[in-house]
Amino acid sequence: CGDMLHVTSIMLLLYKLHHNKNCMGISCRTQELYVLVFLLRYVDLFWTFISLYNSVLKSLFIISTFYLIYVMRYQPPIATTYDREKDNFAYELYILPAVAVLGVFTSHEWHLAEFMWTTSIWLESVAIVPQLLLLQRMREVENLTSDFVGTMGAYRALYILNWVYRYVEDGHVRWV
Repeated sequence: CGDMLHVTSIMLLLYKLHHNKNCMGISCRTQELYVLVFLLRYVDLFWTFISLYNSVLKSLFIISTFYLIYVMRYQPPIATTYDREKDNFAYELYILPAVAVLGVFTSHEWHLAEFMWTTSIWLESVAIVPQLLLLQRMREVENLTSDFVGTMGAYRALYILNWVYRYVEDGHVRWV
């Protein structure tokens, strides 16, 4: 259900961009963080096949997020509405170093794939920060933008419920 909410949020965002022909209120910086989350987490596509559903969903997340970034940065008329001045959160300074350190110290196993997966979990938990800061600066939010943010929040809430369920079932806390 969480994955479908995430797909829904991406579809809402694509609809907003193409229907309204603008990306006002949407943080490209957040999309950049999400593409990094997906690249780190889904690198196993190259060596592990779980199911067709799994592979298609992972590929959809990666491709659609790259496409969102491309449209927001380079495809007129949408790209002309992207406000780089307001969408300026320096995640390279504030987020990436912290999640890399957390990825190292909280990985359950000491190999690259586990480190990348763990780092992606930490990064995803804060990837929405540039979007929230942009909305705070803009003070005015379009309906589809708030729908996107709300859907992403519901997606994260379902993951919290999943963590609670796993704690109840497993009897211990696994932080990532």
